[in-house]
Amino acid sequence: MPEPSATNDALIDTLILPYLNHAAAMYAEKYATREDIDTAMMLGCGLPKGPLTVIDELGAETVIAGLEALHARTDDPVHVPAAILRDWPAADAATGGSPTYDDARAVSKVGVIGSGTMATGIKEVFAKAGYAVTFVARGDDKVARVIASIAKSLDKQVERGKLDAGARDEIAARITGVTSLDALADVDLVVEAIAEDLDIKKQTFEALDKICKPGAVLATTTSSLPIAEIGAVTSRPQDVIGMHFFNPATVMKLVEVVTTPDTADDVEATVLDITAKIGKTSVRCGDRAGFIVNALLFPYLNDAVKLLEAGVATREEIDAAIKDGCGYPMGPFALLDVVGNDVSLAIEQVVFEAFGFANWAPAPLLEKTVAEGKLGRKTGAGFYDY
Repeated sequence: MPEPSATNDALIDTLILPYLNHAAAMYAEKYATREDIDTAMMLGCGLPKGPLTVIDELGAETVIAGLEALHARTDDPVHVPAAILRDWPAADAATGGSPTYDDARAVSKVGVIGSGTMATGIKEVFAKAGYAVTFVARGDDKVARVIASIAKSLDKQVERGKLDAGARDEIAARITGVTSLDALADVDLVVEAIAEDLDIKKQTFEALDKICKPGAVLATTTSSLPIAEIGAVTSRPQDVIGMHFFNPATVMKLVEVVTTPDTADDVEATVLDITAKIGKTSVRCGDRAGFIVNALLFPYLNDAVKLLEAGVATREEIDAAIKDGCGYPMGPFALLDVVGNDVSLAIEQVVFEAFGFANWAPAPLLEKTVAEGKLGRKTGAGFYDY
């Protein structure tokens, strides 16, 4: 992390030190490996360095001192330095090793459920990797819209010289759109990418349990909902797993592979294997709200909104401090507007309920911004106007 200017020190400490502290606690709990935590934040958020590497470079003593100063000022338990910081391990002291795919199940046919931006990108990713893709959308109009969107994407890649016309046509021919889940009876892997609504997801997996063949892997792309609860509505929770892509799926390299206590080892191996085959990088973690990226990212974004709310600095000053002082690709308010403030609020609510820290309750200003319909770039106004 580059050396911040004196005027930005307080802003950076207030926002970044709790994030580093949470990452250290996540590592200490063995929720994910050092490598996976750092990789997740670099690939999932575009950060120049992962949080544990930043702790290495700053020195755990510096992080502890900053957190203690914050705690003295706020009396907030999230600012109490994680115990592991006082005996911080060397960078090479822990390694997750290389995953093996020896037990992976064979996958040749993939089903994707959903017609939104994320689902559409996932279909294109699998088809480009050579897989036959059957997708399910609600209505012939949505099927046609998805096909047109993928065709437009592939045409742009031909225009830019990234694909030739023959490859474009082969990719498009691998994708079939339908309106009934029954068409997924013979697929080897299903990737559900519908609305972030637990009841709707449960209903979908109940149906898949009856439709899909034995041994089919049933994956959900949820970013924050409990996968074990989704798997519990099926007769085969061992086949259910999280496969959290990042948006846009055609560009973002990260996939969080999330297992529950019931997930079979060969199901995890299958998803790790296929993630590599479609050109993505996987990180592994357990079934907990926010997984790695969102659990670390959204409390930081929420803290930024609270700083603005308290009049500590303007949104422009906060964004500039983080971009210039930390080398992040964008500041928290620009990022909130890209993600969508409604999406950000929903995830922050899930993370707050799961972890229970009072300071992680969604900032009233974020709630107000969403209530006013200022959802970010997609509506033309958020914390900034577009």
